[in-house]
Amino acid sequence: MHVLVVHNRYSSAQPSGENRVVDEEVGLLRAAGHRVDVFERRSDDIAARSLLAKAAVPLLVPWNPAVRTELTARLRAERPDVVHVHNVFPLLSPAVLAACADAGVPVVATLHNYTQVCPPGTLHRDGRPCTECVGSATALPAVRHGCYRNSRLATVPLAVSLSVNRRRWWSGVERFFCISAAQRDVLVRSGMPAERLVVKHNFVPDPGVTRAGTGEHLLFLGRLAETKGVRLLMAAWDAIAADGGLDVPLVIAGAGPLESEVSAWAAGRDDVRYVGLYDPAQCRRAVARSVAVVAPSMSLETFGLVVAEAMAAGVPAVAAAHGAFVELVDDGVTGLLHAPGDAASLAARLRRIATEPALNREMGLAARRRYERDFSPAVGLERLVEEYRAATAGRYGGGDGPPPVGDENTGSRRGTAASGMGE
Repeated sequence: MHVLVVHNRYSSAQPSGENRVVDEEVGLLRAAGHRVDVFERRSDDIAARSLLAKAAVPLLVPWNPAVRTELTARLRAERPDVVHVHNVFPLLSPAVLAACADAGVPVVATLHNYTQVCPPGTLHRDGRPCTECVGSATALPAVRHGCYRNSRLATVPLAVSLSVNRRRWWSGVERFFCISAAQRDVLVRSGMPAERLVVKHNFVPDPGVTRAGTGEHLLFLGRLAETKGVRLLMAAWDAIAADGGLDVPLVIAGAGPLESEVSAWAAGRDDVRYVGLYDPAQCRRAVARSVAVVAPSMSLETFGLVVAEAMAAGVPAVAAAHGAFVELVDDGVTGLLHAPGDAASLAARLRRIATEPALNREMGLAARRRYERDFSPAVGLERLVEEYRAATAGRYGGGDGPPPVGDENTGSRRGTAASGMGE
């Protein structure tokens, strides 16, 4: 197939699981013989803009007319079979959907987060889950609370985009790929068209090495932010230390807003190592040497790449019992689940997984089997191509040719079914 991938790359200052998923899917498709081109913008490029151009960026979030013009011309010249949209914030905007309608090319979109129903995409506010905007016709609660970067002003463009482009998304995309059933359930309850929402888990490349023995450390690998449960983990580890500690250290790898706090907390301790950012090879080695990876997220994760990566290396996980983790981790079989936000529960699961080596080994083997069944590249490729073909068949009515070009003002597709598109 000929696929055009559309993606606004996140800043390179922070590791992005979404950027990595996009790159790995592109590589997987190309290796299988498919033609894949990329239409992208980079958030890194904003820094080089003039002050006036930087000030105008928020105006492009709901709609970027230049992107519509550029992408329409490219689509008409190259005629891909399908366009695969990932992230459009902040420089691409939902104008990419109008371009696809203009050129008569079907669209699929991977939903990496909850931005279809929550301006910052996290369903998390003030240290707890929040669903005030889910199912609402507007996103005024998000503006009132300043949910994006703790700023009402910064939240406005996202809230406007969500409100004015809702119908464009829901009618202009043939297939939405939810990366977990938990995410799909939330979106269906919000009113999104259930018939267009399919579950397509992220795949994880085989690391080429699996754990030998039961590991040498517990590992937190990810963004150092409160929503990822970093403070919860520190509290749980302090409780473990006060009770005599464990025979293995805690290794924390990553960067983020809590970096200085984590570094200060770990300084001078024998039972904790803060190692900063790891490159991909270091990440693979650290995971394969783990007793378990720890994913104590406070928010409702849509997937959890680190858990799947641990499975690939034959390593169990200790994760919060909500969001996608409930379907990724079979409690007591491929890992352990703890009560979300509960430091005592997390501490108890960490103690158990580190002090029961026979159980740990069995969970690691079961985790690897689960990876091979559900998250390997072969499974990911089969599912991806299957959904591309379903989207093109639905768009073209089983091969009757492209539908009429989208309306210039709305980008809607005349003559295409729009059932279930109510806001």
